[in-house]
Amino acid sequence: MVRSLWSAATGMNAQQTNVDTIANNLANVNTTGFKAQGAQFKSLLYQNLNTVTTTANGDPKPTTSQVGLGVRTAALTQYFSQGSLLDNPSTSAVAISGDGFFSYNDADGRQVFTRNGDFIWAIGDPDGESLVLTTSDGNPVLNTEGEEIRLENGEVSNKITIGIDGTIYYPDEDGVPQEVGHRIGLWQFQNPGGLERLGSTSWAVSAASGPAMNEAENEDLTSSILRQGYLEGSNVNVATEMVNLIVAQRAYEMNSTAITTTDSMMQTANQLKR
Repeated sequence: MVRSLWSAATGMNAQQTNVDTIANNLANVNTTGFKAQGAQFKSLLYQNLNTVTTTANGDPKPTTSQVGLGVRTAALTQYFSQGSLLDNPSTSAVAISGDGFFSYNDADGRQVFTRNGDFIWAIGDPDGESLVLTTSDGNPVLNTEGEEIRLENGEVSNKITIGIDGTIYYPDEDGVPQEVGHRIGLWQFQNPGGLERLGSTSWAVSAASGPAMNEAENEDLTSSILRQGYLEGSNVNVATEMVNLIVAQRAYEMNSTAITTTDSMMQTANQLKR
């Protein structure tokens, strides 16, 4: 009966992780570019109750005598399904339709990837004559060459347009959009689920994800489409998460009941001598 105490305790710990994951998903339901996670579980080792593999007559037994020792969290799976495209009044807001990721360099110089296209045209020098496309945290967004996107001809930010392939345009004297020599970079991965999560909407390359593949240099990739004036919303499904939360709560309660039942049985056994 002590075995059941530990098995139920592992179940409660696992369901607590499940509830934590669901709560984080619900908390980020309005976070731009957020990708939901799901807890995956696996059973612990099984204990042999009877190691004899034959009957008294020497015939093989059709079944084994093993009992499980509980459960543990195996992984937190990341789901990179497409989020809804939400209208945004900012001309520097860009949403990705497809499998691509934006990229920028963080404060440590590491290349980071994101689906959050809530960008800003920031002043790039003290004289205010250049503009740099940055994230909301001030990190310069990279172009297809892996360099920052800087405009140095006195452009006005609200006149800049972005094509569906990421090409940046600015109108000439006749108001006709002309290329300025920059294209927003997009990268894909063989296994995006293996990316190392750095924050709610940022990831880094890992051995499990494989190297970043530049869409502009790899013709085998299906190119993503960019939508100016839109942002990709979270892919969290509130109804699904609420159902999962109820299931996790019930599983937690059942494991708690198993502990209470085992404790009651042990008390009964201890009272037999009286």
